[in-house]
Amino acid sequence: MSARTTATKQKLFDAALKLVGERGAASVTVDEIAAEAGVAKGTIYYNFASKDALVEALLRHGVEILAGRLRSAEGSEDSLEALVDEMLGFWAEYPAFGQLLVSELWRTPGQWHGTLSLLRDDIVSIVRGQMKRLSDAGRLPEGVEVGTASAALFGTLLVIALDWQVFQPERSRAEVRDSVMLLVRGMRSAR
Repeated sequence: MSARTTATKQKLFDAALKLVGERGAASVTVDEIAAEAGVAKGTIYYNFASKDALVEALLRHGVEILAGRLRSAEGSEDSLEALVDEMLGFWAEYPAFGQLLVSELWRTPGQWHGTLSLLRDDIVSIVRGQMKRLSDAGRLPEGVEVGTASAALFGTLLVIALDWQVFQPERSRAEVRDSVMLLVRGMRSAR
């Protein structure tokens, strides 16, 4: 893919994400996305077969960015805290993506349910790896299943990040991260 095509797709992703975050995917038109991106409507159809294909590609793109950030946390000294921090940082940088993800995950079975299931599995598998390392080190409470802990942490962070962005934007990322870590560490010490 050429640098120009990559730049064009990024403009389309940015425009779509802004509009979808404001009004939801169903109520945004291709014309509006094109206008927001400052491109002709045909540019969208040249890069994507439809608005639905653009939204699906946007979901994949966002999850790829998030997955990369979570993988980068794996080698940290406190990789759980780094994972929490990276996820909160992602949601802070892309709050509209969090809104899109939550709204589409709750739509059952939504238009992008198959894609979202695969993407959710990608993210949760990264979190699961961290939870497995904690379990192997005896740092998860007895009886807590790794898969459940992984989904719970992902869901908790997604909801906390949305709550932070919508209702408590004055809080810093560090404050939110530290609060989450107090909760997580409190669960570990409850053993």
